[in-house]
Amino acid sequence: MSTNRTDRMRTMLSTLRDQGEVASQQLCEQLGVSPATLRRDLSELEGQGLLQRTHGGARALDPSGSDIPVRLRDHRTIAAKRRIAQRAAALIPAGPQSVALTGGITTQEVARSLKGRPNMTIVTNSLTIAADCVVDTHMKVFMTGGLVRANSLEAVGPMSEYAFQVITVGTAVLGADGMSADVGATTYDEAEARTAIAMAANAQRVIVAVDGSKIGKVTLARMTALDRLDHLVTDSTADPSQLERIAEQGVHVHVVEVTSGGDR
Repeated sequence: MSTNRTDRMRTMLSTLRDQGEVASQQLCEQLGVSPATLRRDLSELEGQGLLQRTHGGARALDPSGSDIPVRLRDHRTIAAKRRIAQRAAALIPAGPQSVALTGGITTQEVARSLKGRPNMTIVTNSLTIAADCVVDTHMKVFMTGGLVRANSLEAVGPMSEYAFQVITVGTAVLGADGMSADVGATTYDEAEARTAIAMAANAQRVIVAVDGSKIGKVTLARMTALDRLDHLVTDSTADPSQLERIAEQGVHVHVVEVTSGGDR
């Protein structure tokens, strides 16, 4: 497996997220690199506080799974995510609108698709989305308070949850790490899940926008059950049987044609 350094680090973090602890020999074989190269990569990731090196390998700091840092996420599938986002944005009615968004690549693309619309209010706990939208003169941007997580650049905790509890929006758009017919939308981080729950509770319309790789997957913490979800927007790589079961529970399922999935 021939990879550049960013791809290697992304793969290491994904493997650790899935397995908790991995031997150096396994990583060398998986990545096709020398032990010396692996040691340098592990040392850098440990220095960033993203893993703990062990004798003979590495251990995830949060074995239950944590987000891959924004700077290491795979942006190569951005065209597919943009198509999902554009479909999700099209579900938001014209006219004065208030839209709440969780953080993530796809939800950021939703926000970008809304640029230029008149009388648009954005409410988000994502520093990335807030910074991207505030330059649009058509948009009024509310950024929640809270503890900012370094990996996702999202504010979480009681301050963020309270902000969504006292603000009512027309539409909430959620990204997720998993979306299944049995559980609904889930994420690896329980604090982000609580923020999303508060966001969805005060929204008149809830949209989940995820790529096909998330369909059928269940992660640590539930963000919203299917009975609170109005629309699911995903791509053609999603499991058709899962989509059918989700639709049977009253969710409007929208599928865009793409060739591959990617990160939240």
